[in-house]
Amino acid sequence: MSRLEARPDRFVAIAVLMLAPTGALLGALVLSGRLAPLLALAAFALVGAVTAVARHLVVRDSRLIAAYLDQVRDTRTPVPLPQARTLTGAALLEDIAHLHQNWLRHREGIEHRLAADEAVVEALHDPLMLVDGKRKVGRANSAARALFGDRMLNRDLAVSVRNPDVLAVVDAVLAGGDSRRVEFTLPLPVERVLEVRVTPFRQPAEDAGPEGEITAIVTLHDITAIKRSEQMRADFVANASHELRTPLSTLVGFIETLRGPARDDADARDRFLGIMQEQAGRMSRLVMDLLSLSRIELDEHTHPTGETNVAHLVQSVVAMLELKAAARKITIKVRGGEDLPRVQGDEDQLTQVFQNLIDNAIKYGREQTEVVVTLERADAPPAPGATGIRARQATATKISGIKVSVADKGEGIARTHLPRLTERFYRVDAARSRALGGTGLGLAIVKHIVNRHRGRLTIDSEVGKGSTFTVHLPAAEKPGAEKPLPQSAPNLSQEGGRGAA
Repeated sequence: MSRLEARPDRFVAIAVLMLAPTGALLGALVLSGRLAPLLALAAFALVGAVTAVARHLVVRDSRLIAAYLDQVRDTRTPVPLPQARTLTGAALLEDIAHLHQNWLRHREGIEHRLAADEAVVEALHDPLMLVDGKRKVGRANSAARALFGDRMLNRDLAVSVRNPDVLAVVDAVLAGGDSRRVEFTLPLPVERVLEVRVTPFRQPAEDAGPEGEITAIVTLHDITAIKRSEQMRADFVANASHELRTPLSTLVGFIETLRGPARDDADARDRFLGIMQEQAGRMSRLVMDLLSLSRIELDEHTHPTGETNVAHLVQSVVAMLELKAAARKITIKVRGGEDLPRVQGDEDQLTQVFQNLIDNAIKYGREQTEVVVTLERADAPPAPGATGIRARQATATKISGIKVSVADKGEGIARTHLPRLTERFYRVDAARSRALGGTGLGLAIVKHIVNRHRGRLTIDSEVGKGSTFTVHLPAAEKPGAEKPLPQSAPNLSQEGGRGAA
């Protein structure tokens, strides 16, 4: 029942007020003898009948309007006018219907604009959050939820972003400051550099005065690629200038010798040209490895989207390196590989990983021995240094995966060298590495590729017996599988490795 129909019938009181003076006037005329009682009674009855008819018409119109308003209030579609029309109510109902249709069109337009705005915010590549005056996250788009997890909603921003500089900037903006920016590093699952932009926004609120409550729009922009590009240029210049100095000096010396004392010495010329070709090839391999490493580091923070069958990939790498192994009378054996899950990764980069590891095993293994490649299922281990809640979450999640081990029977590596083996240009035996054609970048490339694939590189080595390099890779996520919080994912790092080939 509408408010209009629920009110007391005030027309009864109005009718009483109208009939009371009429009755008094007629009674006075009857008492004074100026009007006969029958005529007075007839006049009073006539006035009462007219009043009753008027009341009936008004009540009918009121109920008709009330019923129509009830329908309009409970629906979002236009309501047709009732068939029964009254003289006074028809025009009013038409006006109400017209206003209702206009309001519906206006509301539909607002809803479409809100849906479009929501879709745009959800589709943004950069994480975006709306933080209220108490620093609680009220809204977060899909990129923000993917980065910090769905549980960030309706919680303090400090639960997700545990950086004091970012929180200080947000507090300053919420206190009435202007827009601010700050950079911070997100260490897990792969280290990334993010630029945080905090913009004040006044949101209307009942108790916040005419200007509204101050909230903050927090957007995060990934500038890792920019930072790594800058570092890549600096590293390339530094590394290239350092590593190319020796072969360039050798080439210059031999050229001067060939143009001078050895001008007419055919034997010396042939020997020197062979050495010069070897040094030029070394420089070419060095530049190619540096460029490859720079490209890998540039994309390290982006997770691959394709899926790869690691067992087939390893078999193709083994087939490619069999001739090289046969030249040193080394046999490559592959064990396992049946019913392994697929891995979410870049096939070309994973090929480079296993090619570098197996090639290292062939180079540094003893002649007439075996290189054993083992493939098996394994739980993806938590990252080194993941303790407390993150370690428990990683353990509870039990992320399935695989591990590929490459074992050789070489001289082994002393444990004092293990922590630094994946550094650029670090070699256990520099002379032997150069003699075998190594650039000192092979394991650095392996480390960064494994990092990009959210995996882990470990090593077990014993001097005099050989070394085993193991790559742990998480399996590809199944559709509908529950995803762990990104910040609790394994940290992608190595525990050691051989001096890179």
